Amino acid sequence: MANDFKDIRAYRVGWLLAVTDFFTVLPLLHIWALRTTKGIRLDYLGDRKQIEKDIKHGAFFMTNHRDIIMDAAWLSYLLRLRYFIRPFMGVGNNLFARPWIEHVMRFLRCFAVKRGAGAHAQLENARQLSAYIRHLRSQGKSIWLAQREGRAKDSNDLTQPSVLHMLTMNNGQETKENGDFFENVKTLNICPVSITYEYDPCDYLKAAEMQLKRDNPHWHKSKKDDVLSMHTGIRGKKGHVVYRLTPSINPEIDALLEKHPELHEAPVHDQLQSVCDIIDRHIHSGYEIYKRGTDFDAYIESRIAMIDIPGKDDAFLRDKLYEMYRNPEINYNKAMCNS
Repeated sequence: MANDFKDIRAYRVGWLLAVTDFFTVLPLLHIWALRTTKGIRLDYLGDRKQIEKDIKHGAFFMTNHRDIIMDAAWLSYLLRLRYFIRPFMGVGNNLFARPWIEHVMRFLRCFAVKRGAGAHAQLENARQLSAYIRHLRSQGKSIWLAQREGRAKDSNDLTQPSVLHMLTMNNGQETKENGDFFENVKTLNICPVSITYEYDPCDYLKAAEMQLKRDNPHWHKSKKDDVLSMHTGIRGKKGHVVYRLTPSINPEIDALLEKHPELHEAPVHDQLQSVCDIIDRHIHSGYEIYKRGTDFDAYIESRIAMIDIPGKDDAFLRDKLYEMYRNPEINYNKAMCNS
């Protein structure tokens, strides 16, 4: 079985590496949190005891995505401190651009999510990844994966149906050929997690990328851009950071099917979207909403001043920066109205 996943599987962690991790990596993450944040908090949405029961025998932690490396690093850190859980982390293979990053991934127990291939190769990669994830879950392992490929630059966090579709493939076959779609989802035991930064250190880079993409639809980030985002995300100031665990979505799936049994026979797209909506509602409801003072306008202007791109459009950049801080609050208010 291991040979089937040789090119994507997570690094194995021996006893020496585990000891090194506990006495070196965890203290370093703690020190880095003190340097770059005003505190990192692990919190809960709803009944804490029920959430702890949901994750006791392994959970699939699906989160929104703010930072390329620190999202996974700090969630792993928090779960290890409180529950001694070391989840396996899924990261894009495009991040393995420098040797030091590979060393970080070794300690974070990461497996590779292959990207940047042709349509046929992408399908084969998705099938292999799905099989590996189900292999881990069959052993009761916990897993972390972001709800979408890449980060939502405007912070409008929405689960991509394609990610959920990949997760519900089984043994290389499509969903409909492997039993009920919703039962396949439930075996994953998805427990969404909301990640909220008071300040996003990469906000000015994301705004610049949005203008570059606007001005040239064919523009794509380079490996150098990815490395810059990693450095900035790791070293930049983030203010208060909150990770909020939410309950397993399984009871809500059961309630949805009881109310709408016709979903069992619905098109795959409708089935996928119905589960994505549940995940989104959990994540949006779990946001920490920060009050912005009168100095926030000055902060936005300082971020615009850091951007150096051809044809710099201050008005567009300002609008995008405000948008990425406004969208979580908009989605939070919608989720509260629909809960």
